[in-house]
Amino acid sequence: MKKQLLECVPNFSEGRDMHVIKQITDEIESVDGVKLLDVGPGAATHRTVVTFVGTPEEVVEAAFKAISKACELIDMSKHSGEHARMGATDVCPLIPVANISMQETVEWAEKLAQRVSEHNNLPTYLYGKAAKQPHKKVLSNIRAGEYEGFFEKIKLAEWKPDFGPQTYSKRSGATVIGARDFLIAYNINLNTKSTRLANRVAFDVRENGRVKREGNPYTGPIVRDDKGEAVRITGTCKAVQAVGWYIDEYQVAQVSANLLDFKVTAIHEFFDACMESTNQRGLRITGSELVGLIPLQAMLDAGRHYLKKQERSVGVSESELIHIAVKSLGLDELAPFDPQKKIIEYQLKSVEDEALISLSAKELANETASESMAPGGGSISAYVGALGISLGSMVANLAANKKGWEERLPFFSDLAAKAQTIKDQLLFLVDEDTRSFNAIIEAIRMPKDSNEEKEARKTAIELASQYASEVPFQVMQKAFDSFEILSQMVEHGNAASITDTGVGVLCSRTAMQGAFMNVRINTKDLSDRAFANKLEQKAQDLMKKGSVEADNLLTQVENKMQ
Repeated sequence: MKKQLLECVPNFSEGRDMHVIKQITDEIESVDGVKLLDVGPGAATHRTVVTFVGTPEEVVEAAFKAISKACELIDMSKHSGEHARMGATDVCPLIPVANISMQETVEWAEKLAQRVSEHNNLPTYLYGKAAKQPHKKVLSNIRAGEYEGFFEKIKLAEWKPDFGPQTYSKRSGATVIGARDFLIAYNINLNTKSTRLANRVAFDVRENGRVKREGNPYTGPIVRDDKGEAVRITGTCKAVQAVGWYIDEYQVAQVSANLLDFKVTAIHEFFDACMESTNQRGLRITGSELVGLIPLQAMLDAGRHYLKKQERSVGVSESELIHIAVKSLGLDELAPFDPQKKIIEYQLKSVEDEALISLSAKELANETASESMAPGGGSISAYVGALGISLGSMVANLAANKKGWEERLPFFSDLAAKAQTIKDQLLFLVDEDTRSFNAIIEAIRMPKDSNEEKEARKTAIELASQYASEVPFQVMQKAFDSFEILSQMVEHGNAASITDTGVGVLCSRTAMQGAFMNVRINTKDLSDRAFANKLEQKAQDLMKKGSVEADNLLTQVENKMQ
């Protein structure tokens, strides 16, 4: 069964005393299996956003310990800061990351909330997907009135806590625990100190917009409907909450936003919407700031968006897309932006995930030439295939950016992007081939004293061997897919790059042939002969098609070289 993973992003009402913050994060790190991903203190907001991941049991234990320590260390009666707040641990959301449903996440949030309230005698609310009442779904609704106003608010029937006493804690306040989808906390920096102007931009772009007024849009009488409710003008960005504030630490006003669903409003769409608003108001965006982590896809989408605006090919490497996104959004204005620390997928990767492809070309060659059995022919076949399609991407990018070929940019850019995808898949298979070999070795080393152990060992060896046969077949498939792009480069690419395309074809054919040999040798001793025979036949059929395709392309290359 695949491991379930939860992310937890508690917000603690302490952003200045690093000794206090360290004691809280130490509680999180004391739980085995939990990985602390990010700690983001803010002096002006007097708030620290912490991000960590683990299995549900681990995450809930770590969150409980951290919240309890915050209750012990943070005195809310002495707290003040730019950010809205109501408790020592202001909010603590759980977010499903892998192999866990939202409903399961809600159940874990309920368990955490009950345990926190009972142990700390703390009023605790459920929000987001875990909310028991509609008016408690939105965090800002619960937090309205903040710490100072909650001593009376908590006495109201509709604001009775979901767990804990209906008496507000002077020292610890109250906390809000819930379940939600991934949220991007993101601030836009403006060339002004005016909170009023920052708020006007925020009202322009946030989904909730602004109250409609008669005459002057900022000071005129509020327009109301038949029920007496204020009429609102919807903002330009859906699934976005935003407010303007001044940050004394940076001496700038910011539009501070929560992007509730980056698939509804992408980070670059929000940035562009803010830019349109600032341009109309005589303001300028100087950069932006990411609070916590961001999904890789959001950064890649932003990179592609700005490359398209520049009329450049989007078929570049993942690292180049991220670089374009960082520079276009100005994410490095206030502090250096380290993708390894700020992108959640990079944080979750282990060193072993890319043990080979993280090596330099020289190091990989030396590692292959050593006395170790891995990496072997399978990994090298995948790597040769990655080099082959990389040449195809290079030729496509050169053509996409060629002067006089501007009308052909979309055609070549699309092919280069597809080539990059195949390249990344083959690079993954470089390490996956070695991992599959190591899995067989681990199975062989399993205990075999009892009959049950012998049977378990036999099954593990068979399953590991089957997967070790499937990996090189995947290499064959990806190398074969390369021919479609290389074929387009032979026919439509720049004539000056024809030999580069030819070398790409040779690499892809070599990758297929090398991987085919590994399929054959790895299926040789499988017990499940039906599985083995079927895979061998599929590999043989694919190899025949690949050989014909490669020969045809090489003939075309030779003809074009005449």
